[in-house]
Parts: sequence; structure tokens; C-alpha cells
Amino acid sequence: MLDIEKLEEQLFEMQDLKYRDFHSKLLPGIDKETLIGIRTPMLRKFAKEFAKTPEAEEFLQVLPHRYYEENNMHMMIVTGIKDYETCLAEVKKFLPYINNWATCDLPAPKCFAKHREELLPEIRSWIASGEIYTIRYGIGLLMSFYLDEAFEPEYLELAAGVRSEEYYVNMMIAWYLATALAKQWEATIPYLEERRLPEWVHRKTIQKAVESYRITPEQKVYLKSLR
Repeated sequence: MLDIEKLEEQLFEMQDLKYRDFHSKLLPGIDKETLIGIRTPMLRKFAKEFAKTPEAEEFLQVLPHRYYEENNMHMMIVTGIKDYETCLAEVKKFLPYINNWATCDLPAPKCFAKHREELLPEIRSWIASGEIYTIRYGIGLLMSFYLDEAFEPEYLELAAGVRSEEYYVNMMIAWYLATALAKQWEATIPYLEERRLPEWVHRKTIQKAVESYRITPEQKVYLKSLR
């Protein structure tokens, strides 16, 4: 039987107040009182052990969570689920509760890599959802799983076609396109040459690509000319 108070006591035993003060500055809009202040490697280790207990399944049903670290722990447990259907169902249930970029950007479930075809309609749906972190999560999966051997040029449009006023959506689009430039240059560069992107996304994509060690010096010179 899950005792949420006891679980939270265990989490607070790992608290690092200096880390909390530092990390809270990276999470604007998140109430500092909802941050415990646990370093990610420590939380990941704890979550891995907790996932093996009977209480873990109950924990996934307790939504919304009180603390930022509980949200991260939730995502860490879900991403460790090996059965695709179960994992997908848990991701879909949790997405509406994600309220920050850090929880959103935790590593994607490994089981998704073997189910790219079935996952694609879900990604399309998430990107079209209108919800900041659901869109960001969908684009993040496109970046993780569909820029190498599974790449199709049409996938670029899924991200590049998004129009949003939200910083965390636009930043993810730029991050995705900068990564696409590194991996699929020929298919991606026309988006910049033809200025198909909103101005902010255009400039941020170039900035992130120029900062990347995966872009050649020659490509960087050319990208700078497209600013």
C-alpha cells in the first residue's frame, strides 16, 4: 500500500537546498515551494529502485503530484516500462500533467524505438494538441527516433509547420531543426534558404546549428549568411 507521506519523507532526505535554489532559476513559472531539490542522478537511482516495488504502480495513479521531483520520478518510471502498449497508455495519461521543460525532456521510453510506425500517429496527434508540453514532447520524439534510418522528409513539416507564441514550443522546434541540419542537411536546409519558418525560429535554428559540433565549419559559414 502506497504511503505518499512516507515517500515524500524519503525524497526530502535527498534534498540539496543549494541545488534547489540553482535549479529553480531554470524553471520560471514553477513555484519554488514545489521543488524539493534533488540532483537528477540521485533521483534516477531512487526511481529505478522504487519502480521494482508494488507501490510504483499505485504511485502512477496518484495525479496530480505535489512536487516537481515526483513528476520527474513518474516520467522515469514510465520510461522504464518495457511493454509498448502499457508504456504508451501511461505516457498519454501523464502528458496533461507536465508543466515544465525539464520533466518533458527526460529520456524517451526505449520501447518506443521498436514501434516507430505505430507511434507516429500518436506523435502527430500530440503535435497538433495545442498543449505546450504535449507539443514539445511530440517534437522531442521526432528528434529522438526519426532523424536517422527512420527519417522521411515529410516529418520535418510536422515540426516546422507548428505556429506558436510559446517559448518552450518554439525552442524545441529550433532544437529539432538544428539537429535535423546535422543529420539530414539536404532535406532541412531549404527551410532556412526559403525562409519558411517564423523569424524567431529561423534565427534560433541557425544559432543552435552554428553552436553544434556536428555541423561542419563550411556549413556554419553558409548558415550565418542566411541570418
